[in-house]
Amino acid sequence: MRTPRRAATLLAICALGLAAVTGCSSSGGKSAEDSSGSGSGQGAKGVSTPRMKIAMVTHAGEGDTFWDIVRSGAKQAAAKDNVEFLYSADKEGKGQAQLVQAAIDQKVDGIVVTLAKPEAVADVVAKAVKAGIPVVTINSGAQFSGELGALGHIGQDEKVAGEAVGQELNERGRKKAVCVIHEQGNVSLEERCAGVKKTFKGTVENLNVEGTNMPASTSSIEAKLQADHGIDAIVTLGAPFAAASVKAKADAGSEAEIDTFDLNAEVVKRLKASEVGFAVDQQPYLQGYLAVDELWLNKTNGNVIGGGKPVLTGPAIVTADDVPQLEKYTARGTR
Repeated sequence: MRTPRRAATLLAICALGLAAVTGCSSSGGKSAEDSSGSGSGQGAKGVSTPRMKIAMVTHAGEGDTFWDIVRSGAKQAAAKDNVEFLYSADKEGKGQAQLVQAAIDQKVDGIVVTLAKPEAVADVVAKAVKAGIPVVTINSGAQFSGELGALGHIGQDEKVAGEAVGQELNERGRKKAVCVIHEQGNVSLEERCAGVKKTFKGTVENLNVEGTNMPASTSSIEAKLQADHGIDAIVTLGAPFAAASVKAKADAGSEAEIDTFDLNAEVVKRLKASEVGFAVDQQPYLQGYLAVDELWLNKTNGNVIGGGKPVLTGPAIVTADDVPQLEKYTARGTR
């Protein structure tokens, strides 16, 4: 794995914990709420802390492996910190706002929330802060986090990530790319494609697909490839859409390279098989883990991670060369 080429500036930003804007991985329906964390009152290495209740509300889609990894990290931190962890999600901003309100009504000790559609959740997030419930934002909408009163934001800088993809496509000699947006109106997905366009020397066209309908998404990508044989790169913004693009490419008889944002076991498998050229890893496990840990640290020790600035978890570009190391982590659901 490597940080993006020609990204010395990013490394400096990471070291200082400066601005990040993160993206989502999916769209979809509401998931059932779950909880984890033991009631023993005993944290890691014998550290005893009061029992806490933390809610996480995301814009995740049903069956999206990205959010499974985020939740895995959050649950691990919750078990360590003696936290009862509550998870819920809704693809619609209105539904997400209702879930945040439900967390407020439950008088939780902290809320983790994504800001993919910030205008829809801004009022209720501000309401939580006003009620004295600390909020940490993750994955998307970092530029809105501070103004809503959140402790901080954890994720990757989407513009930097997109620019890194554009540079990588240049180095691979690509000339014409399609950036597949699977959730219209998601500010972070739009920033990713804008970043690609900024640094890519070739041409980039956005393609909006119906992210909640994978067969329809696959057909849309296939149709695009059939209509334009000059396309030599497909950039997807979520791991599940990489696999869909591989199928679309085969059915269209295209020679385009498939590259993707985000990582899961399936993408690692396709990297190994040379069906995917590279992936951009934003470490979703770390986003979930650090968000819960930050709320716990703030409650028990008054800490704020990152000095009030967003904390970067990516991007890092991974290729087939990284597969041997990544396979053992994706197999256990932590990468």
